[in-house]
Amino acid sequence: MPTEPHPTGWVFPDVSALPPDSRAEDLVAAGADLEPGTLLAAYRQGLFPMPADLMTRVRTRRARASVAWWSPVERGVLPLDGLRVSRSLRQAVRRMEVRVDTAFGEVITACADPSRDGGWIDDHIVAAYSRLHELGWAHSVEAWQDGELVGGLYGVAVGGLFAGESMFHRSSNASRLALVALVDLLRDEHADRRLLDVQWRTDHLASLGVVTVPRPAYLRMLQAALEVPLPGAFA
Repeated sequence: MPTEPHPTGWVFPDVSALPPDSRAEDLVAAGADLEPGTLLAAYRQGLFPMPADLMTRVRTRRARASVAWWSPVERGVLPLDGLRVSRSLRQAVRRMEVRVDTAFGEVITACADPSRDGGWIDDHIVAAYSRLHELGWAHSVEAWQDGELVGGLYGVAVGGLFAGESMFHRSSNASRLALVALVDLLRDEHADRRLLDVQWRTDHLASLGVVTVPRPAYLRMLQAALEVPLPGAFA
């Protein structure tokens, strides 16, 4: 079971109080820290951290940017019954092995590779989520082939919420295989209340079945998800 850290001293804005029909920004707060208690408080309130000057940072490869807290107006969510599995992905399932939490450090380091297009994960993020992993909150789902790590993803599990943070691949379909495995891990007697959050919908994620939900609907889904226990793989 995960260990509850010391509570944060920071207070986040009430995201549910933001006008649902406004043109509000996805960015809702800035500052605070990346301590375990702060991160968990954010996820439980529908926020996640990412640099405020993300685009500038991607272009300049700056090593450090201020922490900002995001709650997208339109949230990317993967319904557990909506995952799309292609023929090539089904073939990859037979070629690769899935493991959970055997190489978290390798997974997050691969996701943080600065040569990746759009990379933003820095040493501070790696350290923060590594601490969450040590406490039992952050997890990796890994794709292995012939004894080699070829892809995977990591994220945070809180009750019925799994907040996906990033994924990588070194072999075709490896990161997608990790996502398929994650969905399988979340499919249990509480599957109808579990929430697989991917932050934003991209064309790539949409091809896998990711949809968008308005912020108020997401927050209702989140509250329901937080009331159910962790899936067995993460408990």
